[in-house]
Amino acid sequence: MPTAPPASQQVDVQSAQLSRSEPGRTAPAGPAAPPPVYALPPIPSLVIPVEGVAPRQLVDTFTQARAGGMRRHDAIDIMAPTGTPVRAASAGRLEKLFLSRDGGNTIYLRSPDRRVIYYYAHLDQYAPDLVEGQPVSAGQVIGTVGFSGNANPAGPHLHFAMLVTRPEARWHEQAMPVNPYPLLTRR
Repeated sequence: MPTAPPASQQVDVQSAQLSRSEPGRTAPAGPAAPPPVYALPPIPSLVIPVEGVAPRQLVDTFTQARAGGMRRHDAIDIMAPTGTPVRAASAGRLEKLFLSRDGGNTIYLRSPDRRVIYYYAHLDQYAPDLVEGQPVSAGQVIGTVGFSGNANPAGPHLHFAMLVTRPEARWHEQAMPVNPYPLLTRR
């Protein structure tokens, strides 16, 4: 387990342990397992992952309650019509294409330094010929907006999350959510 970085480099999180039953989701940290604290690695300028959406249109839903107040959202929802292209927010390698009960059609994209996982959920479709292990460039179309999983069909959107992890960790292992909103809006 890494040692905690200086306070100036720490990212505040309330919940950072991934649920074993639902990869990409966070679960409340229990008293026996305090959340890990990782230093935030350098993050390149991010592409807004939904085509046609401007920074001013984004809403910070990161700290909103979900599951009846049982957990924090730890992501932002980017509203758009079904079928709107979803683009890679950053360059990386496709770590996992996964059909999740809650997230529906999901993509886990890992940064080149393997320290950040970008998570895309509720996709309608993956881009044609998308396969695990392939390199992806920033801005490349990787799927389309939808409402798969537990999303409301009346509100298609991309659930977009960023997770800081250890380079050797697998896509479903313990990671720390980071709010993508200020990184996408540059605020």
